Amino acid sequence: MKFVHLRKVFLFTIASLFFDSGRASAQAPLEPAHMPPRTVFYLIWRGSSSDATKANALLSLWTDPDFAPARATLLDNLLSGSGKDNSHPTLTRDELEQYATLLENPFTLGYISEPEKHADGVAAEPSKPSPHAWTGTFFVYDRTGKEALLTKAVLRLRAQEKEAPQISQISIGDAQVLKVERKTGVTYWTETGKYAVSANERSVLEEILARINEKSPARTSLAQTAAYKEAQPLLGEGFLEFFARVPGLQYLTADASASRLRIQPILEAIKIESVHSLCGRMTLEGAKTRVQGAVLGDAAPSTLFDIWADGQQSPASLAFISSDVIYYNFTQINFLSVYETAKRAFRASFPQGQQGNADLLETLAQTRLGMPLPEALALLSGEFASLQTSPAMDPANQVFFLGIHKKLETLKLIRAIFGDQVTSEHNEGDTAFLKISLHGGQSDAGVAQWNFYNLAVAPDAILGASRNQTLRDMLLRRTQMSAATGFGVSPQLQRARAQFPEKLNGASFFDFQKLDWQALRDRWIEEAKTTETHASKTGAKTSNPHALDWLKQINAEVFSRHLHFAFSAAWKDAKGLHYDGWLE
Repeated sequence: MKFVHLRKVFLFTIASLFFDSGRASAQAPLEPAHMPPRTVFYLIWRGSSSDATKANALLSLWTDPDFAPARATLLDNLLSGSGKDNSHPTLTRDELEQYATLLENPFTLGYISEPEKHADGVAAEPSKPSPHAWTGTFFVYDRTGKEALLTKAVLRLRAQEKEAPQISQISIGDAQVLKVERKTGVTYWTETGKYAVSANERSVLEEILARINEKSPARTSLAQTAAYKEAQPLLGEGFLEFFARVPGLQYLTADASASRLRIQPILEAIKIESVHSLCGRMTLEGAKTRVQGAVLGDAAPSTLFDIWADGQQSPASLAFISSDVIYYNFTQINFLSVYETAKRAFRASFPQGQQGNADLLETLAQTRLGMPLPEALALLSGEFASLQTSPAMDPANQVFFLGIHKKLETLKLIRAIFGDQVTSEHNEGDTAFLKISLHGGQSDAGVAQWNFYNLAVAPDAILGASRNQTLRDMLLRRTQMSAATGFGVSPQLQRARAQFPEKLNGASFFDFQKLDWQALRDRWIEEAKTTETHASKTGAKTSNPHALDWLKQINAEVFSRHLHFAFSAAWKDAKGLHYDGWLE
């Protein structure tokens, strides 16, 4: 299977979760206990149980008859995405739904590193350049009950290729294998027993074929590696699961010598060895659709994990949360560590003796800002947040928050960055209000400026909104609220927050029950009309030409029947950065 088709496979995978929610749970055709220890990445699709899908809020929304216009729009979008090549007929909606049922069966997609470059989890010495570019991709699909449809789908994909590939048949062990040769590479395809297996390297196909028929765990496998064992608590049981060994991801990168980009020194400079893996899963738990993930490794000081701060128990932005806040999100990172990491990587990209060129960027930044870049970044607390209070999700009611340490120095920095774009500034109490022009032009009549944005610089934060009154309302709300603010405004939020560690690097919630879905639908319709009008005047193409149609047809109450609440949190500990969230 070629990488060019992987995006389509992933889109169909997600969509198929909704196309048929009554399938039974199944084991993956290739589990980690059978994968080669050199496996760098895998994605497993297992499906979901019929009992779980009946109770799930997201799936019940999808199958609701009132949601039919939105389902049709998604199918149209998938169809338009697959029809960019006008030389071949696009899929019809019926064909798409038919092919999507292929995803009722489980599959495993993965990548195995080249043997010469990887041994027992440790990178070997660089080998001599080879004219052959290694592509260790493999794909194993359980074709039970889908044999004819799978053959039809494969033949259609081949028929859509601009140049017909050269196809021959070879034998690998007892398997008869199709060797498909293209200018871009070779693909091997075989069907053995209930499995269809594809790979881009013969040796990879040989290894996968030997392993899928093993009834007991392999003597050596990915499941026995230290990186997988570290990630194992977050794997298994999900209908969708992924795992990637971060140091090994460099082997997925094409040789960059032609562009003179020095990949290995850059990876060493950012201390990539401190990050062991990326992993996660999606599960259905009653009404909840839950997503869990992690960046795992050695989160000691002076490693790549420094870009994430140590977390906060009570973020400063919580002071702005009141009972009418519908959506809230906060994230905290370490800007200075991000800068230091980026600087090390930039310096490492230059050959030895030329790394001083990296200092030029810092010099230019200091000239522009009027202070050294590290000093400017130190003015920021690292906390970024956004809040929304409009039941119709009016952008004019959205407020952005950026934590700061020193108000006067921060104002100086803002003036240096925006210059003449700051069209007005005045103080009210301990807050400075600024209006900034985001667009402007010079003519004989002078400078014309438009598309203004408003900032309120308080002693501990910069607030931003498209409307000045929104900022004033938010500041007034903070002064009127009691100490019991933040997550304490709602028992539901308190219960959700109590499930996570004391200090968080990020958190968000969305109270769908507070939305005015009819007003939101009406606003979306007006925005779609505006987009269509602009497109008709300029001749531009709209990103979603069917948006207005389904918005007019859909019953807005369908959302309130199924979507209630979403919450997520992220935190850092000695093992890495963790994420957990759900929608119900």
